[in-house]
Amino acid sequence: MARSGIAYLYGVLMECFIMGTYRFAGRLMSTTRVLGISALSVFLFAAAAHAQTPPSPQLQQLHDALNLRPDQDAAWRDYVRSTAVNPQEMAQRRDGSQRMAGLTAPERVDLSVQMMKLDLASLQLRGAALKNFYASLTPEQQAVFDRETMRPPRGM
Repeated sequence: MARSGIAYLYGVLMECFIMGTYRFAGRLMSTTRVLGISALSVFLFAAAAHAQTPPSPQLQQLHDALNLRPDQDAAWRDYVRSTAVNPQEMAQRRDGSQRMAGLTAPERVDLSVQMMKLDLASLQLRGAALKNFYASLTPEQQAVFDRETMRPPRGM
């Protein structure tokens, strides 16, 4: 009976911990190397699952309103990818927030500045994808995009 990918990976890891090494395709591999490959595999699996997440209803509504041409699809996909929540960024933010209580005031300021720099870098990447996508739109589509993406004023 065939084992699932996760069950296989678990078996490999257990063999590494018990024996200290693992033989793959005739080559002896160290536990460290197997753990590194395993971590990379898990990351790639998670990234693939994340990449296949359907767009939000708001993005789908925007897509429908824009009536995109086939030659605009690549820029649209890049834009949608840029709007997706990055699990690593969320984990870093959660970790930073949890660490705040145990830090001194100067350390909290430094951590806050570091987190803001990460937020700025993320915003710059999203902004570049937005500008690239916006440049691919016709003037009529740009007007639709402007109207559909404008947030209502606060308190309304």
